[in-house]
Amino acid sequence: RLNLFPPSPRYNSATMKIATTSLLLVLTASNTSAFQTSQPNGRLATTELHGFRSKIKGLFTKSTSFDKLVKKNFPGAVSNIDLEARVTKMLEKKGVSPDNTLLCTSLCCDELARVLEDDFVNIYGNNFNLGGLAGFPFAGNTGFGAMSAHVPDDGFCLLIHGPHVGITQDGVIGKVERSGIALVDSCCGSAIAASNYLKGITDGDANVNPNIQQFTDFQQGAVQELILPFGKRLKDAEDRMKELPYALYDSQDVLVRDIVETGSGSIKKGLFLLGGIQINTGPDTPDYFHPLRFDYYDENGNMVENMLGSIK
Repeated sequence: RLNLFPPSPRYNSATMKIATTSLLLVLTASNTSAFQTSQPNGRLATTELHGFRSKIKGLFTKSTSFDKLVKKNFPGAVSNIDLEARVTKMLEKKGVSPDNTLLCTSLCCDELARVLEDDFVNIYGNNFNLGGLAGFPFAGNTGFGAMSAHVPDDGFCLLIHGPHVGITQDGVIGKVERSGIALVDSCCGSAIAASNYLKGITDGDANVNPNIQQFTDFQQGAVQELILPFGKRLKDAEDRMKELPYALYDSQDVLVRDIVETGSGSIKKGLFLLGGIQINTGPDTPDYFHPLRFDYYDENGNMVENMLGSIK
């Protein structure tokens, strides 16, 4: 069963219009048989998804000024729909299917981060969540171990992780229009708060807070500590808001690598690790992702293939 309107706060009137057009394409297609078959669990088969995506891909006009704006600010970024198609195509070649794969994510708590998550949930089913504020894998080794036990026997895990950043229609980075809210809001709020804390320290206006690890705001305290090594890098950056998500990614990448290596003995048939920057946009435009790594780990926990070039 093809769910054209999955539940998500980002599926507003503009997205519904896209989905409606998609429905018309399905209904008027000369050969609709490809869309009538589904997996027993109700998810669309990967091969069927490719056919469906190819028919609606034209709805996202790649030559628009906004698309150019995003890619000018984030060279290497691709739209979510392109990312999804490229990743699923490559994974299918590796024997990955919705029935033998568990989706795992480490993304920010922000509802905007659910857009990318939902795109892949619609293919592989409900995800195991490792992430917290700013996308850091706060579930840690314990969470990874629990997740690994849920992977289908002789199956795979697809782990997607990374921070996120907003960009407005006029190109302001670190801000984003949100549906139903007049205020152009910060994105990522946790990351920007941590950046401001760090700026106060590097500028000499503040000291490191020794009481930062308060239980009632533990995650934000951890984000602020984890960003401390990047003080000079952010201070010297030409555009602090543009550099911020990449600094966060580098910090998270170290943690994710350590978690995967520590839990490598629990990997079943294989693990695919997709890391990068989520780029959130306003309600009337698609989101983007800048992939920075796409690695394949075998059943022994060895990183055996860098697949990043296949999805760029």
